[in-house]
Amino acid sequence: MKNLPSLPKKVALATVLLASAQSQAAIITFDDNALASDTFFAPEDNVSFISGGTSFNHSWNNDWACCWGNFTYSNKQDTTTIGYTNDRSAITGTGVGTGQDNYAVSYSNASINFAGATQVESAFITNTTYAYLAIKNGEDGFGGVKGPFEAGDFFNLTINGLDQSENIISTFDFALADGSDVVDSWTLVDFSSLGTVYGLSFSYSSSDVGEYGINTPTYFAIDNIDIQAVPVPASALLFLSALTGLAIRKARS
Repeated sequence: MKNLPSLPKKVALATVLLASAQSQAAIITFDDNALASDTFFAPEDNVSFISGGTSFNHSWNNDWACCWGNFTYSNKQDTTTIGYTNDRSAITGTGVGTGQDNYAVSYSNASINFAGATQVESAFITNTTYAYLAIKNGEDGFGGVKGPFEAGDFFNLTINGLDQSENIISTFDFALADGSDVVDSWTLVDFSSLGTVYGLSFSYSSSDVGEYGINTPTYFAIDNIDIQAVPVPASALLFLSALTGLAIRKARS
């Protein structure tokens, strides 16, 4: 039996494009970043880190040599220390998974940009220790927060879906606290209502507002983000398929 010649690079490339266009899924666990036990990522610079193929920005105020923002990753286990010095611990004291068990912490208004059109299926969300103790007991190290929260009080995380120009195209709220009911465990949150997005942004609202804005510490922790790359349109798949078939026929002739 005559062996077929090996396929040229163009055929291989077209085949790879066809396969990758059809399905790309990932669970962002943050465990793919090495981290010593009971510590957090703190480069004290404006950098980014990658988990599950997605890039996360970590900001730092170089003018003041202090004050991080956006995202970091952590495996801190401190569920009792009040105040901003413990602002990178989840109230759960652990991540969702097993093993290294990192999770991410976000501070202030933050965003994520995906590599392309993406469906975010779900993620686990909880409070940080700093925010939880401020809400539950009125303890933040400064005495400037309302607490304990009572009926009618709230602390909401707003999750926005973004288009390619970073405009908000969809949104929903997740209650980090509703009255005296304050989230203290990893809660699976359905993101599917956002539809196809190119990124996410996060903001906060609270019943505890002062002269300078929200008094409640604006943090949350997140883990095991389930994302699915949206397949290219059928017309593009047909083109890639035809390209692959044509290249194969030429290689065999």
